[in-house]
Amino acid sequence: MSQTAVSRLERGRLGGTAVGTMARVVAELGAELEVRVRWHGEELDRLLDAAHAAMVERLIEILVPLGWQCAAEVTFLIGGERGSVDVLARHERSGRLLVVETKSVVPDMQQMLSAFDRKVRLAPTIAARRGWQVSGVAKAIVLAGTATNRRRAERFTATLRTVLPSNGPTMRRWLSDPVDPCPAALWFLSDSRVMTTIRLRRVRPTQQSRGRPGAGSVSSVGAAVAAVSRAPIVRSEEPQPR
Repeated sequence: MSQTAVSRLERGRLGGTAVGTMARVVAELGAELEVRVRWHGEELDRLLDAAHAAMVERLIEILVPLGWQCAAEVTFLIGGERGSVDVLARHERSGRLLVVETKSVVPDMQQMLSAFDRKVRLAPTIAARRGWQVSGVAKAIVLAGTATNRRRAERFTATLRTVLPSNGPTMRRWLSDPVDPCPAALWFLSDSRVMTTIRLRRVRPTQQSRGRPGAGSVSSVGAAVAAVSRAPIVRSEEPQPR
């Protein structure tokens, strides 16, 4: 890049600069660029939370009839490490423990995996504090089964297979009879209720914005987010718990 272009970025003059260009500059500085789209005030946040809640609800609906005792959004603070487990479940007959991380969108892959590893490592202690005796720990990262999430996961196939060699169907078979060795699975959840909730958060141009120059350009927002997702992913020094 030219010195003039870098200087404009340093002075905060971002008009006319492509998001992909900003992402590359930020990556070279060892940082990450975050683009946040505000839509109808806090409605976007509520829809993201709704998608997460729908996934947790569906997982509990699957687990309870199979004999699993479930707890959602379990917080912990152990030896200075803190965070929350989306779904912590114990199979009453076998004593197996299941740690589940749910994501409606695929975030920074390295940060997600490092945070998940911490939760799995601390899971027996978390369970003991709830009075649960465990005979083994299974783990799963459950992603909403969108095309975008699947493409994103494909980019990190080797990494994900190392951490999570099993898949959703394998995990679901094991859940009904958890006597075999505990699996570690990447599970795409495509339940109709979950997918409907996710579709509701897609941004549409409002009636007020139609016809206004530059307004309602959803494709531009999509291109910007896509540009950021293609930028190098830099692992932060101290990943924050979810």
